Amino acid sequence: MIKKTVIVVFALAFMVALATAGQVPAKGLKVFISVDMEGVCGVINWDETGQGGPDYGMFRTLMTQEVNAAIAGAVAAGATEILVRDAHDSARNILPELLDPRARLLREWTYGPLSMMEGIDKTYDAAIFIGYHARASTPDAVLKHTMTTKLLDVIINGKKMPEAGINGLIAGHFGVPVVLVSGDQAIARQAKELFGDIETAVVKEAISTAAIMLHPSKARDLIREKTTAALKRLKDFKPLKFNPPYALDVAFADEALAQKASWIPGAVRKDEHTVSFTTNDFMEMLKLFRLSKM
Repeated sequence: MIKKTVIVVFALAFMVALATAGQVPAKGLKVFISVDMEGVCGVINWDETGQGGPDYGMFRTLMTQEVNAAIAGAVAAGATEILVRDAHDSARNILPELLDPRARLLREWTYGPLSMMEGIDKTYDAAIFIGYHARASTPDAVLKHTMTTKLLDVIINGKKMPEAGINGLIAGHFGVPVVLVSGDQAIARQAKELFGDIETAVVKEAISTAAIMLHPSKARDLIREKTTAALKRLKDFKPLKFNPPYALDVAFADEALAQKASWIPGAVRKDEHTVSFTTNDFMEMLKLFRLSKM
């Protein structure tokens, strides 16, 4: 009996030593993955990102494969529950049959305020953004925009926000940190400005409206490696949160849309393009934002 006890104690000590050395991943992580398409490796033109485009089918496959790389990286770091939120255009882009079965998939829009982050809650340990892009009006950025090409800017508490920023605040509202963003070099830079020293996977480098691409297989390798690295240093990250009151400025490209949004209760017309909202309630701010761009 004593001999068996010694063996068990030694085995446990050995496992602890390996874990301390980073060779045994933590167990039981719950990971939320929001997936856009403009930042997927290879994508460079709007025709490639929507139904009817001649190459849309190919890029749906590449989008799904990049998600699978993130799933594999998350599992390697100890994730046991993964939810993938299809967050591009129709929200019906990821190919379910090709998706790694270790994850669940959320498709279609609910038309609620969480939008690209639908499904997240306080039980998740980390959020990952795959295929993301820079905010509207960013130079040298692939297919840059903020939620819609009808908007010039979205500013919250004085900070210009890419979609990663808005979605990062939603994750932060639930106490969930963003740990990895993949896309071009412009969104990687903006992500670090917002979230600090998070992991980024730069799969293409934009030059004006063009980009130098990694090979898709190398992009997947990078995403997988960066996902594992991010989750292994989970304690380094903090949820993104702003203190209330929340001041939201929405700038429209079309003056008529700004006029329409100005009729929303609580709206203040700042100039010909910009409508502003102020509230102490984060979810109310999200609801006002969704209403303003309808």
